[in-house]
Amino acid sequence: MRTAITRHPLLPIWLCAALLVSGCGGGGSDNNPAPPANGGGTAPPPEPEVDFSQADTAFQNFLDNNAVFNGISYVVVDAGGTLHTATFGDHTEETVVMLASTSKVPAVMTLMALAEDADASFDINQPIGEVLPFDGVYADRTPAQLVSNTSGIPGLRQLAVYGPHLCQYSFDDAINFEACGEVLLSVPLPDSHDAGSIFDYGGSQWQLAGVTASVAANATWNQLVDQYLGTPCGLEVFTFGNMWEDLTQWDGTAGSLKGRGNPNIEGGAITNLADYAKLLQVHLTGGYCGETQVLSEAAITEMRVDRGGVVAEEPVPYGMGWWISRDNPGIYDDPGAFGSVSFMDEERGFAGYVAIDDYTGIDADAPVRLVRTEVIPLLQAAFDAAAD
Repeated sequence: MRTAITRHPLLPIWLCAALLVSGCGGGGSDNNPAPPANGGGTAPPPEPEVDFSQADTAFQNFLDNNAVFNGISYVVVDAGGTLHTATFGDHTEETVVMLASTSKVPAVMTLMALAEDADASFDINQPIGEVLPFDGVYADRTPAQLVSNTSGIPGLRQLAVYGPHLCQYSFDDAINFEACGEVLLSVPLPDSHDAGSIFDYGGSQWQLAGVTASVAANATWNQLVDQYLGTPCGLEVFTFGNMWEDLTQWDGTAGSLKGRGNPNIEGGAITNLADYAKLLQVHLTGGYCGETQVLSEAAITEMRVDRGGVVAEEPVPYGMGWWISRDNPGIYDDPGAFGSVSFMDEERGFAGYVAIDDYTGIDADAPVRLVRTEVIPLLQAAFDAAAD
């Protein structure tokens, strides 16, 4: 694991949008139903023998032929558990990375779990102005619009005109999470649009969704993450912070994560392989972490419904947290500006997460291209061969 970052021009936040738009791109309760069967007390069928060697070779070749990255690692899961883990270069299974936008799917999972909690007063389709204790120009937007990038609030490609909206990217804990949310709601940005009219990736809309959830639940964002994901799934590292102000202060350890008091919702999470693997399994098990249901199957399905591809302006296939592949039907992914990416094959029932820990931004889209164009097809072929 890299213990320090020695080369570091600060990565512009807008890279996250440019990278992805260009195409590199529960409420657990005390009365949970029994976990689904393959299940129901009976032993699951034996797992097919999937050959991961070609995917491993693709990752090793990538590392051997790329001077930027010192390590890469990945994990593949299905509904039954972890199928394969591999590490290359200086990565180990314990390597902790900053996720950037690969934080988005877990952020939406938290929101959906809160919305399904009968004891909470949070609705994914309720205008946020009906929840927040302050008013503003974007009060009519809903959390579903915010996290599908269809709220009409300018996204990361408009970062240069964000002005006071930049409070969401500070790790100074003196900056109040909720007070920053009030700024985001009340200060209009140039080139704003009507809700539901345009796809515009990232930015203030995601932060507003998190602030609304925190206000509705009278809890911090990370308390919600821990309640709905961390505790029921037994996560050891996964949490949200805010390192965008100065990435050089991150040394690769969870203890160096700053900004937990003002977490960045769309891009502030850190994880290890095991934690993200557990989060992905929720999408393959009908919403379960072990014997605890953290999301309903309906909520998981709703996250994959195309909302971004049906707007009038700049349509891009996108659900809530998931990019929807145009070229590989049934594939959903969540790539980040540092190169990490999670993905899921709905038809074949597997998912994966790839970790990268280089934060220079020199070639951040290369790992995502590798996963989309080479690794996922190799894994699909391996699963198909095992099923024959």
